Amino acid sequence: MPDLHRRPAFPDRRAGSVRFHDRLRPGLVLLAFAGLGACAPQGTATPAATPGLEAAEFAALSNRLSEPGGYFPSDNLVSNETSYLHVLPALRARGVAGGAYIGVGPDQSFSYIAEIRPEIVFMIDIRRDNLLHHLLFKALFENARNRIEYLCLLFGKPVPRNLQRWDDADVEALVAWVDSVQASNRLFEDAADGIAASVRAYGLRLSDDDLATIRGIHRAFFYDGLDIRYSNRGRFSWFPSYRQLLLETDVADVQRNYLASEDRFRFLKGLEARNLVVPVVGDLAGPHALAAIGREIADRGLRVSAFYTSNVEQYLMQGYTFDAFAETVAGLPFDETSVIIRSYFNRGWLHPATVYGHRSVQLIDPFEAFVADFRRGGLRSYFDVVGRNTIPLGRTG
Repeated sequence: MPDLHRRPAFPDRRAGSVRFHDRLRPGLVLLAFAGLGACAPQGTATPAATPGLEAAEFAALSNRLSEPGGYFPSDNLVSNETSYLHVLPALRARGVAGGAYIGVGPDQSFSYIAEIRPEIVFMIDIRRDNLLHHLLFKALFENARNRIEYLCLLFGKPVPRNLQRWDDADVEALVAWVDSVQASNRLFEDAADGIAASVRAYGLRLSDDDLATIRGIHRAFFYDGLDIRYSNRGRFSWFPSYRQLLLETDVADVQRNYLASEDRFRFLKGLEARNLVVPVVGDLAGPHALAAIGREIADRGLRVSAFYTSNVEQYLMQGYTFDAFAETVAGLPFDETSVIIRSYFNRGWLHPATVYGHRSVQLIDPFEAFVADFRRGGLRSYFDVVGRNTIPLGRTG
């Protein structure tokens, strides 16, 4: 049996002399303020109106929208935002639904997608490795019959008997099962082989290095299990485990993770099966990718319902590229319900919307207000961005 506490060595995907596992980007997460009490469950996972894409169309669209990849010096296999679900009641109360969703990072966007029910999704990140990460997720959705099998395939764990009986289980029961059974190298290898076969069928031009990277990302989940967490090379030790992220709730103490119900999971499974979660490589302030996504959304007669940016705007400000990003955002198709979801981390300044016990804060920003403030010159610093136009959370610390 492998040592489950030892992280694997990843393939050497060089950017200069930087190894793959040093290049994974931090948990890029768009913030949102929530706070309007418990809401009724979302509707059933009815397929959206947008027709699905053939594999060749999916691959061509991803390639056409993408830019050359870039660098970020941190692992980003899971989110580092414990507050990521706090926005969900406010999104519903504001009527954020349907349309097109744009997001960054690994799987934290899935919980927003399961709530908003967009017709098409574009996952954009400066790292090509994030595109490969989303191909892993796509294959997991394809190969898993339900949520418990999805987690078992991800972690190399045995699937329970009477699989269908788990459809009504809550996320705590899923986590308890994964924690209670032993990971198996044979089960991991079988799952990884099935994922590789699925990924090859998606039509993207993938090198042997790309396939090794997908397997390496998968192996990290196998080795670390539910204790896997975001890492930026040991500078901070407070990052939450994947277990903690799965068990988080919104501000009304309701579990709304995408694995909290079979309905949420199956909506995402349906989108992935129809090739409507399109991974894109691109810098949010770059010259092509984000603007090209906007044109694709407009050509489909849609508007952006939500754009999850995590805390990437902080890095754009530091790199003096924020204005280019904001100019592109202003050109995206949006309406009065469209929002940006962003994250802020309490370091130096305690955000007034902080929920007790959380270092991260989710913020929601209407597109119209963001663009208007940018046009009048009101967004000159990162604190101008995170300190404005927020909808208060239901409880604060």
